[in-house]
Amino acid sequence: MGMTITEKILARAAGRESVKPGEILWCRVDKAMMDDILGPRVEIAEKLKELKAGIWDADRVTIISDHYTPPANKQQAEIVKFTREWAQRYGVRNYFEFAGSCHQVMVENGRVLPGEVIVGTDSHTCTYGALGAFSTGIGSTEMLGVLVSGEIWLKVPESIKVVFNGKLSEGVMAKDIALKVIGTLGHGGATYKALEFAGETFENMIMDERLCIANMAVEAGAKNGVFPFDGVAEQFLKEQAKVLHSSENDGEMPLEQIRSDRDARYARELEFDAGDIGPLCACPHEVDNVTEIGNVTNVPVHQAYIGSCTGGRYHDLKMAADFLKGKKVAKGVRLLVSPASSEVWKRCAGDGILSALAEAGAVILASSCGACLGVHSGAIGAKEVCISSTNRNFIGRMGSEEGKIYLASPLSAAAAAVAGRIVDPRTI
Repeated sequence: MGMTITEKILARAAGRESVKPGEILWCRVDKAMMDDILGPRVEIAEKLKELKAGIWDADRVTIISDHYTPPANKQQAEIVKFTREWAQRYGVRNYFEFAGSCHQVMVENGRVLPGEVIVGTDSHTCTYGALGAFSTGIGSTEMLGVLVSGEIWLKVPESIKVVFNGKLSEGVMAKDIALKVIGTLGHGGATYKALEFAGETFENMIMDERLCIANMAVEAGAKNGVFPFDGVAEQFLKEQAKVLHSSENDGEMPLEQIRSDRDARYARELEFDAGDIGPLCACPHEVDNVTEIGNVTNVPVHQAYIGSCTGGRYHDLKMAADFLKGKKVAKGVRLLVSPASSEVWKRCAGDGILSALAEAGAVILASSCGACLGVHSGAIGAKEVCISSTNRNFIGRMGSEEGKIYLASPLSAAAAAVAGRIVDPRTI
């Protein structure tokens, strides 16, 4: 019997020729990622001291301070300081600060390769599946075990195959595809399963858009999301000027195109015609509360946010800037833009995208997770409505528990900022 992409990756990590769903494996971890909010300060630092243990391979560990950068208060500053000093103490050379969202930083800096098993202390670690890796979020206790041993036990998940064929209509972005899948499956419809994305729509999709879709897999409860590693993904790595056969690879795993076998078995298969999908949004307060954006027009907005590890990449900001050309943000609306990384920030600045956004009335923020979590630079107040290109709209996610968050594409967020209300971007 054939295997899926996820099964092939886990079999390699466990030293097995084949595996099947439901089996529990001890897997070798290729990379481990920690951020500042759930990194070494949470249990890990003290427990490592108690165990009198070190890190199994510091070069395979990446630490990124992104949630509390720039710090908004003394407590956040102390957390970032602790994270920075801990990385130095344990010889973690891959430490990043003020570089942007951890997930964007990982893919930009060659910390993700196809076929790898990558774990991180953030639920959206599943983002790296866009490059053909098995990546998933874990807790701090699990990360402690990984840091000491370089291994983790994993149950082989069943896979759900999500197929999109056809061309997306004008005004529709990858975020709309992600919301369509989550709305179809429900927030728990893929619990501890792998979402595997296939079909001609994805084959012709740029990496910025693939990363958005993989990022959102966890919002359907998925253990991981994964794309086949193909020519688009390989070209992305080349454009990042990374060495394809790096020393970290040890020559064991060339960047082959990883695909599921023809006779691989799936728990479920979903098929969609991309041309049938219009702009969507997730209404408060659940990510799977999805409807066509035309069904919620005339909802006034106080804030529109374009950014985060979901919707702040170069393509996202360019789409918004192109839309806003010659237009102005409506009076009484705050349009906040946070590029996903400092590299995205610099590229957009060089290409005039940030200037175009600012000319329309946008406020350009630092590359950070701050606004997405409401911890600084972009929190909403009571009774305020925010339309956001981020990944979650839970109560209190971006500030006040009395605020409301609607999730939509960067294009839809830009349109709402101009109209002063939620609107189908195709109508402007």
